Order: sequence, then structure tokens, then C-alpha cells
Amino acid sequence: MAAQTVATTDSTTVDLGPAAALSCRECGHRVPLGPVFACEECFGPLEIAYDFSDYDTEELRKQIEAGPANIWRYAPLLPVPADVATKPNINPGWTKLVKADNLARELGVTGGLYVKDDSGNPTHSFKDRVVAQAVEAARAFGYTTLSCSSTGNLAGAVGAAAARAGFRSCVFIPHDLEQGKVVMAAIYGGELVGIEGNYDDVNRFCSELIGDPAGEGWGFVNVNLRPYYAEGSKTLAYEICEQLGWQLPDQLVIPIASGSQLTKVDKGLQELIKLGLVEDKPYKIFGAQAEGCSPVSVAFKGGHDVVRPQKPNTIAKSLAIGNPADGPYVLDVARRTGGAVEDVTDEQVVDAIKLLARTEGIFAETAGGVTVGVTKKLIENGLIDPAKSLVVLNTGDGLKTLDAVAETGLTATIRPTLESFREAGLAQ
Repeated sequence: MAAQTVATTDSTTVDLGPAAALSCRECGHRVPLGPVFACEECFGPLEIAYDFSDYDTEELRKQIEAGPANIWRYAPLLPVPADVATKPNINPGWTKLVKADNLARELGVTGGLYVKDDSGNPTHSFKDRVVAQAVEAARAFGYTTLSCSSTGNLAGAVGAAAARAGFRSCVFIPHDLEQGKVVMAAIYGGELVGIEGNYDDVNRFCSELIGDPAGEGWGFVNVNLRPYYAEGSKTLAYEICEQLGWQLPDQLVIPIASGSQLTKVDKGLQELIKLGLVEDKPYKIFGAQAEGCSPVSVAFKGGHDVVRPQKPNTIAKSLAIGNPADGPYVLDVARRTGGAVEDVTDEQVVDAIKLLARTEGIFAETAGGVTVGVTKKLIENGLIDPAKSLVVLNTGDGLKTLDAVAETGLTATIRPTLESFREAGLAQ
């Protein structure tokens, strides 16, 4: 299908491939593509609407399979120009889908258990996917500064992507983030600003800055560029299905921060079905939260449609969003697919980090511990069918959240002699 040149809200034109318009998720009202994120009719969130009508399924499959080993192999399904792979970007994606047989035996899964390990991205988290997408939107709309509100991983991804693409960056984080994430966000040379408060306070500040002259020329990847940014999460769905031989998994467990990743994975699966790239069959999506920040889990288990905000108190700081923007849509996806939303304690998070490391050699950050811990709990509660295929997402590297497992260390300290080695009980 030919790329579309679309008029934006400021009367300029941009090439965003198959993207046709912005559509309100609540009322369906459409507006031209531009750096806007809320519906002018009902204030609902906007997302990208596409025109895929000209695609031939087999030609599209061949084009994807011949593409680069990163998210740009899916450029025909994203709001990006066809030549996106030639532009300076961090080019994330095509991360490993690990067949986790050892973990499967530990959890009693017989239908095939896989870990989609996104710690292999350039800044070691899935956030590289969404930021790479936002960079292309920022480029199209003429922004000069990239910014964001972040619980840590996004700050590092924005810093790296801005450095690579030639943007200035200035990102905002809660003042008490894990030191590893602070250093990683700062090392790329952009400006890193700590805000006294939690993530929701940071996000409110960024929303105010957007409306102020001081924010002119700034692209906030998860605010005014959010409709484009969020589409990067679809590439997780595309990769999982392609890596499974163009098949849908039966079940997926996905961590919830804002909830956007989970809803966009579902959107990606639905697009693959509609395009004929995978055979349509039922699948279930499960959401995972930490007990100390579990507004969506509480709403799901209470049978509510409204997600009541919470004040976060958990070691899983990358998921510590007390008022998740996509919370209601997560509930819709979980209920529509027959899934669920569950939470685990911080102690269970740490145990799950160790379990994944011990069984599969994957060192997950606390968000991965939440996902594995919730998977274990859902299996024990009979909500996940162990006889069906299951994909669990690990969204970041454990080296970023070392404090969570700080008590882990030396097995023993010995003298450099065989006698001392044996005395320590290590010879067995």
C-alpha cells in the first residue's frame, strides 16, 4: 500500500505510512494526525486509526520476514514512513522469545511456556520500542526537544534515543528512583530532573509544562505524542506471533503500569487476525500488578468498571503508577478475552525474580518479578490453563533494580586451599 501524506492539525503534511487519522477510543470522533492526545468532543484518549485495505496477506508476510531484525520490519503496520529504517534511531526489538522449559516444569506448565525477554533492547527495557516510535513522530512534527514523565526505564530510553537521533532531551522522574535507573538516564548527556513526589505528581507537572510557553517545541513522548508512542507496544504482539511461527499464543501475562502495553498488545493481536497473518482463535490476556500499587487488580476482582487511584508503595517502581491512564481499557481486555488481573506482594516479587534467574538464567527487574509471580499465582488459582501455551513478558533487566535482591551474595568465603573448600561443604 502506498504511503499516505496526511494533513496535520497545524496544516503541515507528514508521511506516516498507513496511519489515516487519530480516533477517539470513547466516542469514535476522528481528527487529522497531529501532536494531540485528547478528543475535542469528549476528552477521551486518541489512538491511531489505519487504512490496511490494500494489503495482500502473503505479500505483507514476505515483506515483514525480509525486513530488518528490529521493530521496523513491521513498518507497514506502524505510523512511520516506509524509509524509517534508514533514519538515526536506536532500532529496538526482535528480542528473544525464550522457550522456558525449566520454569515450565517448576510451575507445572505442559502446554509450552515462553518468556518474551525485552531486557535485550538497547537500554535494556521494552520502553525502547515505544520511544523509537515516538522519535519518528517528533521528527515528523518538527519538535526539537524530547521529554517524558518516567518511573525510570522510559527516562533512559528517551535519553538514548534523543542522543542517537540528534534531539535535546529533558526528562522528569520521581526524586527517589533506584540509583541504577538514575545513572542510566543521566549518562546520555540530556537533562534529568527529579520531582519531589511520585510518578503521578511528575505526570501532572509535565501536563502543565505542555500548556506553557516554556514547553514550546517539546515532544513529550507519553503525553502529546502518546498516540504514536503507544503503538510501539504492538510490536511485542507482532514478534511473539511471528516467533511462534505466525501463531497466536493461548495465554499471555503482561505487567501493568499505565496499562498501555497490555491494551496495545491486544490491538496488535487483533490487527494480525484481521490481516490474515495468524489464524483467528481465542486467547486470554492476564494483567500483573504489585500489591502495593494494584488499582486495576482491585477493580477487576471487585467487579468494578472504575479504577480508583492508589498511592504507590512497592519495590516495583517501574509499575508504580497509582492512576493508570489505560486502567479501564485493561479491564475491558481482560474481561473480553476471559483473562484476569492479579497482584503479588513485594516478597513474592523477589521470590519470582530468583525463580526466573534460577530456572532460565534470566535476571528480571522487579516488573518481571511481578509478572512471573502473578503467573505462578494464577496457575495455582486455576485461572491459567497449564496445558495451553503461555507467554510471559519480562520487560527489563535486573541490573536496574539491584536493591530488590541486595541480600543475594556470596555462598561462602574460603581460604585459597582445597581443605577450606571442603570444609565449606562445596566439594559435593
